[in-house]
Amino acid sequence: MVHEENGESGSPAAAWIAKFAAPVADAAAGKALGFALPLAGLSFAVKDNIDVAGVPTTAACPAFDRLPTVHAAVVQRLLEAGASLAGKTNLDQFACGLNGTRSPYGEVPNAFDARYVSGGSSSGSAYVVAAGEVDFALGTDTAGSGRVPAGLNNIVGLKPSRGLLSTFGVVPAAQSADCVSIFARTVATAVDVLLAAVGHDARDPYSRDLTLSRKPLPAHFRFGVPDKLSFFGDTAAERAFNDATARLLAMGGSPVTISYAPLAEAAALLYESALVAERYAAVREFFDAHGDDVIEPVRGILASGRNYSAADVFEAQTRLRAIAQQVEPMWRDIDVLLVPTAPTHYTREQMRADPVVLNRNLGAYTNFVNLLDYAALSVPSSLRADGLPFGITLIGPCGSDLALADLGQRYHHATGLAQGATGVPLPEPRAIPGLAAPDAGILPIAVVGAHLSGMPLNSQLTERGATLLRATTTSSSYRLHALPGTVPPKPGLQRVVEGNEGAAIALEVWAVPLAQVGSFLSLIPPPLGLGSVELADGSWVKGFICEGHALAGAQDVTLHGGWRAYVASRATPSSN
Repeated sequence: MVHEENGESGSPAAAWIAKFAAPVADAAAGKALGFALPLAGLSFAVKDNIDVAGVPTTAACPAFDRLPTVHAAVVQRLLEAGASLAGKTNLDQFACGLNGTRSPYGEVPNAFDARYVSGGSSSGSAYVVAAGEVDFALGTDTAGSGRVPAGLNNIVGLKPSRGLLSTFGVVPAAQSADCVSIFARTVATAVDVLLAAVGHDARDPYSRDLTLSRKPLPAHFRFGVPDKLSFFGDTAAERAFNDATARLLAMGGSPVTISYAPLAEAAALLYESALVAERYAAVREFFDAHGDDVIEPVRGILASGRNYSAADVFEAQTRLRAIAQQVEPMWRDIDVLLVPTAPTHYTREQMRADPVVLNRNLGAYTNFVNLLDYAALSVPSSLRADGLPFGITLIGPCGSDLALADLGQRYHHATGLAQGATGVPLPEPRAIPGLAAPDAGILPIAVVGAHLSGMPLNSQLTERGATLLRATTTSSSYRLHALPGTVPPKPGLQRVVEGNEGAAIALEVWAVPLAQVGSFLSLIPPPLGLGSVELADGSWVKGFICEGHALAGAQDVTLHGGWRAYVASRATPSSN
C-alpha cells in the first residue's frame, strides 16, 4: 500500500514521507445516496502527524511511529465526501517549527526556488499542493504552520476557527491551540474541504459546535494594519505589503492603524512563557523515554517545558486572558485584520545557520491568532521581482471563516496570479456556500481601458464608492481597438460575429453603487456606451462597448490581450 519516499534533502521527493502506491478511498462513499459527493474526483495528502489507518504516523520522528487502526476524524470525513488520499507529507518534527528544515526525512524546498525554505511545520503539504501533485492537503496550525508555508508557496492556507475541525487522531503540538488546516490552490476548494470536514466530535476535548457567521463583510470594510511592522530588512516584502494595502483600498477597504504591541505580547507567550509546557505535555511519555531520538532545536524547545510549575502555567494563562480583554475593543473599529503571512524568505542554508531566530522571524505575525481564538486565511498576493511569492493573511474573530473566505477569494482573483507553482490560471471565483448574498444595491460593470486599476480614469469609480470585484477576461469573442483622438487614450471593445477571429481581453469587474450609476455614466463620452459583455465563464455583465462607426480608423490592439499591456508596450522603448 505504501511507497516510502527517500528523496534527497531539498528535492521535491522530500515533501513526502509516505506516498501510496494506490490512493486510499472510501469505496462505500456516496453509494445509494443519489447525489454527487462534494469532493468527488479530488486528491489530497495529509501531514504525517495525522492518522491514516494502517499507515505509521511518525510526526517526522522515526522512533515515535505509531500504527493507528482508524483514520483521524477529519480524514474519515474527507474520504466519505469522495476525496482520495495520495499519501502522507513531511513536516517539522512534532510540528515544532515554521521553516520545513527540521526533519530527518529531509528539508522540503520552496516550490519556486529550491534554495529557499518551504515554510513549516506543514512543509510537505504546502509543497505538494503548490506543485500540483494533489488538489488539496491537510496541515496543522498551532503557531502559523498552516499559513506560513502557504504564503511562501503562492497557495491558500485556511486556518479554521479552533474546534471547528476535529483533532481526534492528530498528534498534538499544544492541544488547546491546535487546528487542522487546509491548503489549496483556490479559496473555493479550501472552503469545499472545510465544509465537508466540519463537525463536532466528542472524542476531541477541544471540539466545539460552532455556528459560522453568514454575514459577509460590508462593501466598504475597515481593515486593521499594525502600527509597527518589521520585514527584517527585506525591502521586496515591504513593497509587496504596501501593494497589498493598495489593492484592498481599491476593493473598498479603509485602513485603520491598530496597536500591534499586545498582539506581539500574546504571540511571545507561546514559546517564551510557561505555555510552552503544553508542547512538552503533548509528547511527554515518549519524550521522557526517547529524548535523544528528537532532533535539535526541537529537543531543546520541548525540554524547556519541564522548567515550569503548575502555578507558572496558570499565571501565563491569566496574562493571556488579560491581553484578550485588552485587544477585544479592536474589533469595534475594524472588520478584518491584515498582516503579512510571512515577513521575508530565508534560504535553507541561512535557516540551518541560525535556526531559532530566523524561525521566530517567520512567525512574527502568526503566533497570536490561535491563542486569541481568531480565524485566519492566508492568500497569495504577488510574485516579487526575485520570483518569490508574497502572501497576506486576513484575520477575523472566531466564526468569521466564511466572510474571510469571501474577501480572500475576491482578493486572490484580483491579483491575476496563477495557481501555486503550476502556471495554471485561476478559475472563475465561486459563491461561498452558506454566506448570505451581498448587498443588492450595486451594479457590476466591466471596464477594459482607462477605468482599470491604476489607469487615468479609475478615480471616477473609486470616488463614487465603487469596489473591485475581480479581474478576469472576456470570452474569446472580442477585439480591442485604440480609439484615435481620445484624451486620455481609450479603447473600443468590439464583439465579433461568428466566424471572425476573436480573443479574450483582460478586464476588471467593479461593483458600482446603484445610486452612483447615473453620475458615472454621464462621464462616458460617445462612441462608448453601456452594453453587455460576455465573460470567460460564459456569464454576462454590464460593460462598455463601442459604436461600430468609430472603429473604422482605429488601430486593432487585440494581440496585446488588454489595454494595460498595450499602454505598457507604447511606453517601452523599441529594441530596433
